[in-house]
Amino acid sequence: MTDFEAGLAQVGILLVTLALVYRPLGDYLAHVFTSEKDLKVERGLYRLFRVDPKSGQRWVTYAQGVLGFSLVSIVVLYLLQRLQPFLPLNFGRGAVDPGVAFNTAVSFVTNTNWQSYVPETTMGHVVQMAGLTVQNFLSAGVGLAVAMALVRGFVRSRTDRLGNFWVDLTRGTIRVLLPMSFVFAIVLIALGVTQSLHQGVAVTNPGGSRSTIALAPTASQEAIKELGTNGGGIYNANSAHPFENPNSWSDLLEIFLLLCIPVSLTRTFGKMVGNRRQGYVLLSVMGVLWAGVLAVTWWAEAHPNGPAALLAGAGMEGKEQRFGISASSLFATSTTGTSTGAVNSMHDSFSGLGGGGPLLNILLGEVSPGGVGTGLYGILVLAVIAMFLAGLMVGRTPEYLGKKLGRREVTAAAVSMLAMPTVVLLGAGLALTFKSTPGYLGNNGGHGLSEVLYAYASAGNNNGSAFAGITATSPWFQSSLAVAMAIGRFVPILATLCLAGSLAGQKKVPETAGTLPTTGPLFASMLGGTVVLVAALTFIPALALGPIAEALA
Repeated sequence: MTDFEAGLAQVGILLVTLALVYRPLGDYLAHVFTSEKDLKVERGLYRLFRVDPKSGQRWVTYAQGVLGFSLVSIVVLYLLQRLQPFLPLNFGRGAVDPGVAFNTAVSFVTNTNWQSYVPETTMGHVVQMAGLTVQNFLSAGVGLAVAMALVRGFVRSRTDRLGNFWVDLTRGTIRVLLPMSFVFAIVLIALGVTQSLHQGVAVTNPGGSRSTIALAPTASQEAIKELGTNGGGIYNANSAHPFENPNSWSDLLEIFLLLCIPVSLTRTFGKMVGNRRQGYVLLSVMGVLWAGVLAVTWWAEAHPNGPAALLAGAGMEGKEQRFGISASSLFATSTTGTSTGAVNSMHDSFSGLGGGGPLLNILLGEVSPGGVGTGLYGILVLAVIAMFLAGLMVGRTPEYLGKKLGRREVTAAAVSMLAMPTVVLLGAGLALTFKSTPGYLGNNGGHGLSEVLYAYASAGNNNGSAFAGITATSPWFQSSLAVAMAIGRFVPILATLCLAGSLAGQKKVPETAGTLPTTGPLFASMLGGTVVLVAALTFIPALALGPIAEALA
């Protein structure tokens, strides 16, 4: 079987498995966030933290819960890293550098998982498990909660209540992320992923010298790393490391894990708003964008234009032989279409056009299908923008799902949409003005620009992957990327919750002959066009100087 045929088989298996879980998982997620009953363990947590699960919250109170919880999480994770010498299982690893600790704390709490350190030599097992892995659960839970609040904004009428953040966070973590991660961690162990509390295993090298191969509680981290669209590896090579991703079956499972919840949330959305076709339209747009970027990336990597790649017959630099071009392209497209950022190959080694595919995927806003929760509320915000543009064209007040889209709603959607491009372009532009920046880049010219642009795009979109040729350990990169992560995470969340509160306070308006249908190909085309148009108008100049120029060279 050729690499191309194997790739087609992998894509086919992936699509079939996603189709099989789409309905049951989507319906289960809808049940989790609409059920009136609380589990016994949930009631215990509510009593412990003095939470009234029956009390609804206004959008401002809901947002205060998100921000307060995230701030406390950043402080706790920072202190865990700084106090590492006093924790067990630290293996003599000292306190993490303050700049790295701050960047890492913001990174994991914002679901970015940008890593400017070598995990197996910097973090002990307790920091990995009690700090980083815990945040992998909780940051994904926050994304789910915000998405559900926005959906309730469309569903509810004449109320200022969006639900309860603490209830949504608890349910998403306990009923969805924990049990699924537990099951798939066992499956990953069965497929060969390691799970150990030892520091490593000593080996004798051919010359007689001895070295230690690092070990870690890998499988338990790997499951939630992919399922929660987090992406931070417990090894520096991430999912290219054989202990994290030993073979093609584990690779395919990891791709499935990072896609299954974001894809199924479109079914959840359709079920909660009472019209499943609404969810199918969102899914179709996500699917077309994902397939388009995959096709471009795969073709570009299979038909490289560099002299070394042409002599070798393929662009295999930075890719694992056990995965090849097809699986590397599939993983790269899926990890950047979501907010995961895990990698099984080095994106910096992709061709100009091939590397431009994952970068474009991030710059589209990561809505194909997006992260856990973030993908759903991200594409719904763009749906509001699309309906606003449609209203301008026909000269009537836009509506979506029976809710009028006035100045407040459109302003909130615009703020949510523009936060990411602002931090990406300002951050990258400022970084490129410093004379010291070229010294931190692995390449010059167009590819060097792409390394900087990719770094801020990854941070601003809470993705976490990188063109690894860049060395982002300077004080400027550590601090500016952390700020980009925070703005890219919390400004859209605040704007989305404001939008949800405004929608929930309205009464539903009945459909009329002039109402634009939102369950057919016309709306799907408008939504997809809006996603592409926003990215094109914003980023084409930067892309033209980076990956496009490199591809044409």
